Amino acid sequence: MKSFELRKKFLDFFKEKEHRIVSSSSLLPPDPTVLFTVAGMQQFKEYFVGKKDPIKDFSNNKLTSCQKCFRTSDIEEVGDNRHLTFLEMLGNFSFGSYFKKEAIDFSLEFLTKICKLKPENLYFTYFKGDKKIPEDITSKKIWLSLGIPKNKILAFDKEDNFWGPTGKEGPCGPTTEIHYDSTRRPCAKGKDCLPNCECGRFIELWNLVFNEYYQDEKGKLTLLKQKGVDTGMGLERLAMASQEKLSVFETDLFLPIIQEIEKLSSEKYEENKKTFRIIADHIRGSVFLINEGIFPSNIEQGYVLRRILRRAIRYGRIIETKPGFLIPLANKTIEIYKDIYPELLSKQPDILTVIQKEEEKFEKALEKGIRETSSMITQGDISGRQAFDLYQNYGFPIEMIEEMAKEHYRKVDKQGFEKAFRKHQEVSRAGKEKKFGGGGKFSPKLHTATHLLHSALRKVLGNKVKQMGSDITSERLRFDFSFERKLSPEELKKIEDLVNKKIKEDLEVKKEEMPYNQAIKSGALAFFKEKYPERVFVYSIDDPSAGSGQVFSKEICAGPHVKRTGELGKFKIIKEESSSAGIRRIKAVLE
Repeated sequence: MKSFELRKKFLDFFKEKEHRIVSSSSLLPPDPTVLFTVAGMQQFKEYFVGKKDPIKDFSNNKLTSCQKCFRTSDIEEVGDNRHLTFLEMLGNFSFGSYFKKEAIDFSLEFLTKICKLKPENLYFTYFKGDKKIPEDITSKKIWLSLGIPKNKILAFDKEDNFWGPTGKEGPCGPTTEIHYDSTRRPCAKGKDCLPNCECGRFIELWNLVFNEYYQDEKGKLTLLKQKGVDTGMGLERLAMASQEKLSVFETDLFLPIIQEIEKLSSEKYEENKKTFRIIADHIRGSVFLINEGIFPSNIEQGYVLRRILRRAIRYGRIIETKPGFLIPLANKTIEIYKDIYPELLSKQPDILTVIQKEEEKFEKALEKGIRETSSMITQGDISGRQAFDLYQNYGFPIEMIEEMAKEHYRKVDKQGFEKAFRKHQEVSRAGKEKKFGGGGKFSPKLHTATHLLHSALRKVLGNKVKQMGSDITSERLRFDFSFERKLSPEELKKIEDLVNKKIKEDLEVKKEEMPYNQAIKSGALAFFKEKYPERVFVYSIDDPSAGSGQVFSKEICAGPHVKRTGELGKFKIIKEESSSAGIRRIKAVLE
């Protein structure tokens, strides 16, 4: 079956089993402890721990979804037959409804009856227990009761058969997994070639998680009052099994992209599979990240996007693609997914612009940077200072430098790189503090105005607006933010009027000191490039007109600021322009 049909059949199957179909949530989760949505259960985290009621929100405590996911942990593994950064996770969830028996029954029925996978090609694993948690003997007995031979049900430890939590704390529990035998041929291990063997014969197809525990930030486990089921099956891997392919990259989700790369390259897929697979994965991931409003940068999600785009460009050089080759690949990606995610088509011009600008920016430095790196590698291992120079001068992510060195059996002093990076930040921060400090009272005024502007932008244009940079002189403020288009005169007036309204209201600017994690949980924004210390200052401006306890602005910041907004006078936007692809810039003054 084609992937489109598999996706639909999965959701329809669980709908018939009285589940409510829930749309995919964003790739950007509300949980500040993780960069991306990595599993289908993330949007349901608070239902598993009883903080929210699924009956109240969905009129059902049994749900199913096809969730967009992005996993940074698998970037280095991309190139084999199964690992991906972006993927679609098919899942079914129970919150205090059914548990192990029904979940296992459903999974076997769907794979063998609906997808027509041969039972003899399936293997099953379960948690063998440890000092803290007992063996999941229940799952083993259920598989046996369904006629699965004893020699195909295998016990593994916590590393393979225990899931969670996502983030530093949350629900977790033992898992039972279904593995697909893709080659039906053992490796050199012979009879010991079993699920979780590193040879690639077995594909972990479906992971059934039984949330029985809650793990706190210190790693302590307690039993959950309400047991839950959280399952996840990668659509790409299901397509691989259903279409009887040896790699996810040979399914209908990737083959059109692979074929497009062949048109743009001097090589064929069969001659260099790893390179083709990395490029195909990274362009697909980039398209979906940009669609979420992420732009290439040197921090957080933007850094990941920049890393995979530049990695794709470097690998493109290996197979002699021409500059600009990522654009046709992005178009092909959008073509594959446009019926499932129509927003990709509506945002296509913006997506292509971001990719084109980043490719043009990196291409200028790539050839010279590769020569410089190669020269260093021939002389030995790369020092931390050398790695930082490559990062600063040519925009090479540290992971890319490590990868290039590894190809020639060289090492990179990553600790030395991080030390050089921190020193650079300290020098930059000191210079910034000196710059801001020299303006006297006017510097706190512009700094506070920047916070008001940031909040006004998010209220007028939406919460996808993120601060991408700022600068203050003795005369004006400059504010860079993520947004895909030029602002209209009406939008600029709304923003300017809203800032002046808050100035006129003469609101108090409150300063609090607290741990960084507490600041994030309290709703404080943190979009600066510097890494924050354990304890930070939070500046907040209340919004009485929105109701008691509401805030207009709340950000982590080192200051300085005025005591009340009324001290600012009048705010005026003097210019709005493009800073770079997907980044707008506003210059403003106080009169």
